[in-house]
Amino acid sequence: MSGHTERLSVPWWLWLPSLLVGAVLAAQVGLGAAGPRGWVAYPVVLTLVAVGLWRLGRIRISVTQDEFLVDDARLPLRHVAQAIPLDAATKRELLGPSADPMAFVIQRPWVPGAVQVVLDDPDDVTPYWVISSRRPEDLARALRRVG
Repeated sequence: MSGHTERLSVPWWLWLPSLLVGAVLAAQVGLGAAGPRGWVAYPVVLTLVAVGLWRLGRIRISVTQDEFLVDDARLPLRHVAQAIPLDAATKRELLGPSADPMAFVIQRPWVPGAVQVVLDDPDDVTPYWVISSRRPEDLARALRRVG
């Protein structure tokens, strides 16, 4: 049973400028080679850009019956003390001036919202997790309901 699932994929509007920058970079690399060798940079660089964007957007977040899963990190729900939805300004404050260096953070700049998950685990030095979320209220609600 899953209480919440989402993927922090890269939005479509970020792909176009990224591939454009990749094409300009490939053109610069290809200028040094004459003929067909100059075109080899395009498939190589554009493939690297596409793979990089795909990897940036592969983060999966889910709340199961007994765990909070963020990519390959797992948090047993018995250690969740609080789940607080954050808007963009609060997220910026929590990741900037008010940041705790021991916090676990999965942050994507194109996702405005986040959830702060305060931990209650005496064996863990991590005070809280800050996880980007497109639906922070839903994620916090799922963590509170199941936890």
